[in-house]
Amino acid sequence: MQMLNDPPSFFKRPSTLVALVVLGGLITAAAIVVYTGRANYVSVIGALFNRVAADGGVRVMPAISYGTGSRRVLDVYKPLRSSKRNPAGYAAAEKAPIVLFLYGGSWQQGDRGQYRFVGTSLAKRGLTVVIPDYRLYPSVRFPKFMDDAADAYRWVWVNLAIQKTGPPRPIIVMGHSAGANMAALLTLDTSYLAKRNPGMAKPAALIGLAGPYAFDPTTTASVKDVFHGLKNSDEARPIAFVKEGAPPTLLLHGTGDETVKLTNMRDFAKALETAGDQVEQHELDGIGHMGLLTAIAKPLRWRAPVLDIVTSFLVKNGLLTLPKKRAPVAVTPAAQPSTAAGPATHPDVEAPKPPVTP
Repeated sequence: MQMLNDPPSFFKRPSTLVALVVLGGLITAAAIVVYTGRANYVSVIGALFNRVAADGGVRVMPAISYGTGSRRVLDVYKPLRSSKRNPAGYAAAEKAPIVLFLYGGSWQQGDRGQYRFVGTSLAKRGLTVVIPDYRLYPSVRFPKFMDDAADAYRWVWVNLAIQKTGPPRPIIVMGHSAGANMAALLTLDTSYLAKRNPGMAKPAALIGLAGPYAFDPTTTASVKDVFHGLKNSDEARPIAFVKEGAPPTLLLHGTGDETVKLTNMRDFAKALETAGDQVEQHELDGIGHMGLLTAIAKPLRWRAPVLDIVTSFLVKNGLLTLPKKRAPVAVTPAAQPSTAAGPATHPDVEAPKPPVTP
């Protein structure tokens, strides 16, 4: 049996190691330029990374407007109903739970196209994924980008969640870095969604990756201009809105994160627990700020089981149903013994084929 922390033999080949080193360099460069303001380089590197890392077998509906302006646009990723890579064991695409994913970038940069690998990875697990752009500083300041996030949620509710028959599809709000702060605020500060439609269902779950949930943005040099004019910093701090009744929450943070302090997750999780809310938290040893997110991508999943943790959380909370394992084929004593390792545990991994007799 192959353990999660033991990379498969594929990754032990010299050619593959070289490719991973190059890929790792691209990822590192992307992480650097994201937080140093070189947005043009991010677009190029993001496109290269997605070319290598994005899963196939997913239907993409790009560039859908959810409001006025060039930044109020979103992409939708849907699991195919049936394909070799994504078998029909998943729920039909139109019934799948929906993830609204908000990316980070210090509220100053970012583009939904850079996160295609997030959309395809989650869609391959049977989820419909929506990744919106939102307005950024210096064009706007807080809370305008939160208004955009709420408008994107409303679009999801009206266009994807409401069904002609049966209950609405659950909406899971997920984010990374600044996007995790936004996801948590959207979930816990109920005023954003109530202003748009008091009848909308609340988020069914919150998933935060490396989020600054407890920091004071008005005194943090790198982002204080984004929040200029905010009289009460608690309005932008998710931890200030914690109370009983929050949806199930999953929080992940890397111990090697030098961008957002680990105490943000610890303090936020403790506040949720104290309020009596359900929270699951994971500290991933040695994983950095961007590494936590890029571990979702297929070539880098061996670095940290982020996607498996997210999948398991959703399954445990009844928000996702994985396909049943295929029953093993019985082999009679007289038959040619097979070297196959048995059925794959997930459709992303194909079972080895038996040897072919010359």
